[in-house]
Amino acid sequence: MPTTTVFAPNSADARPLWLVAKDSLIPAEAGRWPSVAGFTGKAGEICLLPDDAGGLRGALFGLGDPARAGRGRFPLARAAEALPAGDWYLAGDLPDGFDRDQAALGWLLAGYRFDRYASASAPRARLVVPDGVDAARARAIAAGEFLTRDLINTPAADMGPADLADAAADLASRIGAAITVITDDALIEAGFPMIHAVGRAAAADRAPRLIDLRLGGSGPAVTLVGKGVCFDTGGLNLKPGASMGLMKKDMGGAATVLGLAQMLAETGAASGMSLRVLIPAVENAVAGNAIRPGDILRSRKGLTVEINNTDAEGRLVLADALAFAAEEKPALLISMATLTGAARVALGPDIPPFYCDDDDAATALSRAATAVADPIWRMPFWAPYESLIEPGIADLDNAPSGGMAGSITAALFLRRFAEGAARYAHFDIYGWQPTAAPGRPKGGVGQAARAILAALPELLA
Repeated sequence: MPTTTVFAPNSADARPLWLVAKDSLIPAEAGRWPSVAGFTGKAGEICLLPDDAGGLRGALFGLGDPARAGRGRFPLARAAEALPAGDWYLAGDLPDGFDRDQAALGWLLAGYRFDRYASASAPRARLVVPDGVDAARARAIAAGEFLTRDLINTPAADMGPADLADAAADLASRIGAAITVITDDALIEAGFPMIHAVGRAAAADRAPRLIDLRLGGSGPAVTLVGKGVCFDTGGLNLKPGASMGLMKKDMGGAATVLGLAQMLAETGAASGMSLRVLIPAVENAVAGNAIRPGDILRSRKGLTVEINNTDAEGRLVLADALAFAAEEKPALLISMATLTGAARVALGPDIPPFYCDDDDAATALSRAATAVADPIWRMPFWAPYESLIEPGIADLDNAPSGGMAGSITAALFLRRFAEGAARYAHFDIYGWQPTAAPGRPKGGVGQAARAILAALPELLA
């Protein structure tokens, strides 16, 4: 179970923490010591304040140059990671525009440690909840993010399709959701031929499956579809070793929608909707019965797909799941997937592109992403590229030649299967933090979940 660092009680034992911008006035309560110690307020700088008995009476934390504030997220998370043990409260007048909610959440996110295989101590500094912050909501969001991180960080040997289904079942039990799982050859009988085709080469205990979680039965229907490729060898188009090393994270879309579902349930947001989570869980393995380049598969929707690269398997399993979701005509359908390297080339690891035809919905998502420091960037469903995914021998091509606009053509492919939903948005996430940053240690990370959570009231209005 992922856990979050608890907030501190509002007690007399808590020490003051003053936030100081670079080269700004130092609070008079801090005395002369900061100047003697050379404290300037640069980003992440900490100055501990001794008392007359040699103890610790407080600290200053540098926020850096206000003109460069947009260069980082969760700046206060650095304090959570570096301050000595004890309870702390934000003292004095806070800087203009200081976001208390983001500060509190960043403090909690800094407490994450993946300790399944090696012991790891969490930060010992605790924060008294700043005035106006909903502590329960912050804890719920952090816990959902920690679930996502734990699932992505777990090696594929312990996070295969069956393990991912178990994780979904555990979540369903905790939030009061119903869950069904369709496994192996039953996928063919149930009408999910592409999910089965991608996963059939895996070992018997890692057979493909479709996970279907439902919570609530009234209100607008919201369906989240997450790519659950628990390990991606590339199939017969085998990946080189350097590209295969991070493929335990290829189920990052599934991990993110499960984390988002937990956030929705535990913040109470799910009470006003009919929530559904669909995860096609497979391992893209190499065996005699693996799909081959040149094969043509028939999808749940009836569209045929020519396989020109077995390493473009994520869109295949998502297609069957999206078609299944669209049959119910949800008010909002969202897919999340670690889908293309092209998205990383375009925007890097921090910013997932998203695709949405509805301008009002896209604006709501972008505005919410900025407000909660969960960046996303809108990319176009560019209709002139539709011909690139139409090979002629079949209805669709899973891997258009030429190598250009790879994220866009993948999104166009998926949109063909989402028809029927009132609103559809696709997120091409990375799901991995390549270098440690405040509140985001190196490893698995959720992307766009908090933006979606914040935007949902407007999306469903």
